[in-house]
Amino acid sequence: MIDLQYFVYDYCLDAGLSESLAKFINMLGLLMALLFVIVITDFISRKVLLNIFNRFASRSKTNFDDLLVSHKAPKNLAHIVPLVFTLKLFPLVFVDYPGFESGVFILLKVYGTVLLIWIIRSVLKTFESYFKTLPKLKDKPIDSYIQVGMLFIWVIGIASILAVVINLSFGKFFGTLGAASAVLLLIFKDTILGFVASIQVAINDSVRIGDWITMTKYGADGDVIEINLSTVKVQNFDKTITHIPTYALNSDSFTNWRGMAASGGRRIKRAILIKSSSIHYLMDDQIEKLKNIELISSYLEQRQRDISNYNTSNNIDKTTLINGRNLTNLGVFRKYLQTYIEKHSAINKDMTIMVRQLAPTAQGIPLEIYAFSSDKRWVNYEYIISDIFDHSLAAVPYFDLEIFELPTQIGSLNTD
Repeated sequence: MIDLQYFVYDYCLDAGLSESLAKFINMLGLLMALLFVIVITDFISRKVLLNIFNRFASRSKTNFDDLLVSHKAPKNLAHIVPLVFTLKLFPLVFVDYPGFESGVFILLKVYGTVLLIWIIRSVLKTFESYFKTLPKLKDKPIDSYIQVGMLFIWVIGIASILAVVINLSFGKFFGTLGAASAVLLLIFKDTILGFVASIQVAINDSVRIGDWITMTKYGADGDVIEINLSTVKVQNFDKTITHIPTYALNSDSFTNWRGMAASGGRRIKRAILIKSSSIHYLMDDQIEKLKNIELISSYLEQRQRDISNYNTSNNIDKTTLINGRNLTNLGVFRKYLQTYIEKHSAINKDMTIMVRQLAPTAQGIPLEIYAFSSDKRWVNYEYIISDIFDHSLAAVPYFDLEIFELPTQIGSLNTD
């Protein structure tokens, strides 16, 4: 080996070159030979490892090994072989240049640390992709946990590199670093808050990937498509993307519509404003006319009979209409809407169905429809609401009622 090492050196001396120049040329020759060995070993090791992994992946039932290959874990692992060769052989190259040897040794240690980080990163990214394929973990913030792991790996790796560069032991370096922990906490404040928040989100199951959330403060109203260490990514219904700090899910309020999606229906809660001056008692001839409406004909028959019996048995003076019991056009219309909603094919009959009168306002009397549509899809849901209120608004005049509208102001034009 020694003879081979100094072959170029001896040849240069025989050629009449100076000793220093002969040593330099000898070092360059050995360096070129070492680089050639590194390239060859790297090529062979990559081919062998990739071939082994591809064969194993094609035969195995799980897709974990396929993901390892796609995230280049075998390729990164193969770089260890030429690194080992380099560590063994490079002292022979720089035997006459000990100063260069120490510098190259530090560079190789740094490269080895970075390579190890890259291998661990490939494995962690593989686990991330694999966990996302599992049905039980699809809606969990896997990205956050992987990012936390990578954060610790990078911190340890960078600390190791610095310890190697300044020639300080790993323990002493971290002891010195502990004194600067307050500064580190300040630098990584958002990261730490995000990490804690992602754990709380997972434990409390407050948000999952795929949930529809509304967060007015951040202008978010759409589906959660990603949860990572620093942000929650929400795709709004207009296809824009909103980024919410992960820790905001614990510090700020938001609405998660998962309960609605998991329930049997989507709530309809909307009111018709009835003009108060159009509300009145119904005369007998008006009741007879309303009996032509099939949905409430039997109701009117029964109610008219009950009211008549009550007024007769209590000797009510009906010369004044307000005396005793009476039907109102608003009450009959409310009953009509209740019956109409109950019979509507798109309404979930197992959930609350109610038509109620709210407190009077300056804009009239709100008559609110409260029910749940069976179809929860947005487009269909809006169609159902429109269908119900198209019919309800068109039905108002049949009960001698009026919809409240602001009066139209028509200004006169001054012409001289």
